[in-house]
Amino acid sequence: MSILVIGEKPSVSRELAKVLGANTKKNGCLEGNGYVVSWCFGHLVGLQFPDEYSENWAAKWSFSQLPMIPEEWKFKISENSKDQFKILKQLMNDRNITEIICATDADREGECIFRYVYNLVKCQKPVKRLWISSLEESAIRDGFYKLKSSSAYDNLYQAGFCRAKADWLVGMNGSRLFSVRYNAHLNTGRVQTPTLAMIVKRDADIANFIKQKYFTVDLDMGFKAASARIDDENTADRLVSSCNGKTATVTDVKKEIKSVSAPKLFDLTSLQREANKKFGYTAQQTLDYMQSLYEKKLVTYPRTDSQYLSDDMEQTAYALIPAISEHFGFGSVAEPNLRAVINNRKVTGHHAIIPTESGVKCDISALAVGEQNILKLVALRLLCASASAYQYGAVKVILSCENTDFTASGKTVLESGWKALDGKIGEAEKSDEKNLPDLEKGMTFTAKAVKSEHFTSPPKSFTEDTLLSAMEHTEAEDFDENAEKKGLGTPATRANTIENLVKHGYIQRDGKKIISTDKGRNLIRVMPDEVKSARLTADWENKLLEVEHGSLSADSFMNEINRFVTELVSKYGSVDDSVSFGENQPSIGNCPKCGKPVIKGKYGWYCSARCGMNLTKVYGVELSEGQLKSLLSGKETSYIKSGRKTIVVPKVAENAFNGKTYYNWATRKESS
Repeated sequence: MSILVIGEKPSVSRELAKVLGANTKKNGCLEGNGYVVSWCFGHLVGLQFPDEYSENWAAKWSFSQLPMIPEEWKFKISENSKDQFKILKQLMNDRNITEIICATDADREGECIFRYVYNLVKCQKPVKRLWISSLEESAIRDGFYKLKSSSAYDNLYQAGFCRAKADWLVGMNGSRLFSVRYNAHLNTGRVQTPTLAMIVKRDADIANFIKQKYFTVDLDMGFKAASARIDDENTADRLVSSCNGKTATVTDVKKEIKSVSAPKLFDLTSLQREANKKFGYTAQQTLDYMQSLYEKKLVTYPRTDSQYLSDDMEQTAYALIPAISEHFGFGSVAEPNLRAVINNRKVTGHHAIIPTESGVKCDISALAVGEQNILKLVALRLLCASASAYQYGAVKVILSCENTDFTASGKTVLESGWKALDGKIGEAEKSDEKNLPDLEKGMTFTAKAVKSEHFTSPPKSFTEDTLLSAMEHTEAEDFDENAEKKGLGTPATRANTIENLVKHGYIQRDGKKIISTDKGRNLIRVMPDEVKSARLTADWENKLLEVEHGSLSADSFMNEINRFVTELVSKYGSVDDSVSFGENQPSIGNCPKCGKPVIKGKYGWYCSARCGMNLTKVYGVELSEGQLKSLLSGKETSYIKSGRKTIVVPKVAENAFNGKTYYNWATRKESS
């Protein structure tokens, strides 16, 4: 008799098998020591697409199909994983298997990956759950000693399943609804569309920003002091004239000692943000590097939303700190403050990301550059988080000259603390230290006055760093301060959301910037508020967490989603031809017949007004993009057919055929 252990992927399952002593290779599994260890290939089983449910849903998209709400959710086996599914099915039904251990990743997705297979096979054998945060041997052994009944994770599965169903319902129905409404292929998503809406809004704010000129008057007295903002240049000029060469008197001196606490440990989102700032990595790249490091047993589980360690990890953390200092050469932390990083109440599924014991002993030169950087970043953060606070002295001085106040500020570092470590890798922050002389109230100086010209600045384009932050914290003010999820998506899904927007052509990367495309702006232009609402999506995300905790039933959550989809179809289930998706797309010129922009569609260039002008064909001859651009710019072009050269002229020709009039470019034969 044997126990079947099912991991999420072969590489992880092999590590489990080593610890369990299952060393004999079989087809799709490893056996030995009373265990059979097999694996899924990620989402081996998933939800069926609408066209797999019924002929009606498989037909041409129409309002009559909507809303699509399955009475019973159906599953499909991934085309590339059918062989492995057969192996798992055979193993689960094997009479020699008495018990199954779910060893997929310890999160919502991992739970769904296992249970989809278990349910589709209709297996009824008892299941226990392995829950680990590291693939080191000690962590795996400890995890197998602490197995729990699978039923303890029923709510976790329900939350994951609800999320998958909600994404299906909102995405599939929304995409068909608005595609039919606007006669264009549109992709919508529960998290994707609100995220895109934020990017489009930011780009619009930048595009519509009107910079304003303003002035300050600066006094140079061996140190500089500045006036408040002055909008009128004449007023600034008068102040320069009245203050130049005059006496400036110190009227107030405020001195403070300020302290900046050490940063928290990394959860996945904060790690992705920091990696983008320091190295320019995308969220997906950082996740990929982390997954690889995790499978190499060098870091703990990456898909976590906690920035703290549990109480039982205190000794582990103490041991890691000097090892990190020595191995990576970062410098030491004299008296590590682990109270700042230990908080049992703030650790849910997984603790914060830290290096493992293997991670602080590994040959880092053997790793890929990206992996090296991420491992160093994770290791350094443990040092920073346990280091002393950064302290500085701040001084603000007010001087009066000709009845006008001028301000001078200074900053002196008193204790570098954690900031002395933070600049060890990546792009270090520029020092903002600014020294002032020792000033006291009543001191006087002869001032040299000059006018400075300034301009207001537009908002900055999103980067991966700032977009992740916006996704994490959007609409946070609408929630109770104790709400754990206030944003769009989860740490595990945000990278994929961004990548999907890029893949579908709704956004693009420009260096570190993330900007919307014409296609993305067009989509958001027609989406109703309820579809692009960050608040609504954030509310759903918080309710999914309530399902996970058992404080909200899965049925209640799904009833809300079903109502939302039904009301959406009822409200927007009609054609709206007032919007043309061609209007804001890049144009290569204006149509010679009607003057409207010529834009590119799925099948080539066409008039956005669809006036009937055939722009790309002349008597059956296909024109190239270059030829079309020449014609639109007023230049002639030509083609050769049957050995004869024809000149194409940038004018409209009307051709009658079978009682209809057709429009294309005028031509003439080349003179001999």
